[in-house]
Amino acid sequence: MRIGIVCPYAWDVPGGVQFHIRDLAEHLLGLGHTVSVLAPADDDTPLPPYVVSAGRAVPVPYNGSVARLNFGFLSAARVRRWVHDGAFEVLHIHEPASPSLGLLACWTAQGPIVATFHTSNPRSRAMIAAYPILQPALEKISARIAVSEYARRTLVEHLGGDAVVIPNGVDVGFFDRAEPKHEWLGDVLHADGGGRGPTLGFIGRIDEPRKGLPVLMKALPGILAEHPEARLLVAGRGDEKEAVAGLPAGMRDHVTFLGMVSDEDKARLLRSVDLYVAPNTGGESFGIILVEAMSAGAPVLASDLDAFVQVLDGGRAGEIYPNEDAAALAGAANRLLRDPARLRELRERGSRHVRRFDWSTVGADILSVYETVTDGTASVAPDERPGLRARWGLARD
Repeated sequence: MRIGIVCPYAWDVPGGVQFHIRDLAEHLLGLGHTVSVLAPADDDTPLPPYVVSAGRAVPVPYNGSVARLNFGFLSAARVRRWVHDGAFEVLHIHEPASPSLGLLACWTAQGPIVATFHTSNPRSRAMIAAYPILQPALEKISARIAVSEYARRTLVEHLGGDAVVIPNGVDVGFFDRAEPKHEWLGDVLHADGGGRGPTLGFIGRIDEPRKGLPVLMKALPGILAEHPEARLLVAGRGDEKEAVAGLPAGMRDHVTFLGMVSDEDKARLLRSVDLYVAPNTGGESFGIILVEAMSAGAPVLASDLDAFVQVLDGGRAGEIYPNEDAAALAGAANRLLRDPARLRELRERGSRHVRRFDWSTVGADILSVYETVTDGTASVAPDERPGLRARWGLARD
């Protein structure tokens, strides 16, 4: 099958949507399909052979963050050329409601279109206001996918229609096979931790408040009061000095900043920690880092965002605490670090639960959607195939 995938966000700025698209493309290529990805990218960005640059992106405030998007007449011309040259059997657009390449591709394409909605924002006034502009493009979509129930609700409430929920995928084996790094090991779950005390991990943009590092920093003194040898490993870009400015000077050396890490080192980090902490405060429609942590066998402690609770199987595959409550975070972390048996139980439950997010399952579900729309099912009258339409969120004529 010839598949075109549209990425709305800059390829050179790491993010969950970009990683999802990259892994999906490589999974499909591994199955023998022909895949091309169109994405914003700077001229000097190294790109995989399956990625085509649509030109440089510009920063735009979006969904509580700053997204690097690509829009305009030049971008539209590049989208048209890519669609024409690709002769795709199916076009898979991510975030078609954002002011980026996805919307341009919706306007341009004529064949079957599958759209994936990642955003969870129940109060998006901008999306409501833009609906009259978006509607003609969105009506061309043959089938809709949402990465979580919360992304699906955002779609239903703001744009109408429905979607099938297919979560983000992860190569579970990649994380499971990673070798722990000795200098990162904690000694609660790892016999060769060297007696250094427990190790906690955090991965995310340091200078983006909704990723929650400030909450974790507020909790850290309470954790160190009970576990004075504990240390926190932080991977991500941002101002490291500002991140620890609120900590007492004597505690700052308990935080190790690793900067941006490779996929391999991210997996090794998650394999090395005694506890992975996800203190995110909002704007999350899924929680791919939780899936990666569980894949690596890391016990997870996460804020009780709806999306996180869902990913953690209602709290059965990980511990949760009240969002933005630093004292509760510290208390939960201390209880877990005192209880190696509970940490091992969470690790085992997470490792079993995470298999449903492996690309072998997620990729097969996405391919089923592709096959449905390319087989012409979307043109069947709603009353003839109601079950199929309801399952895949197929657009009505």
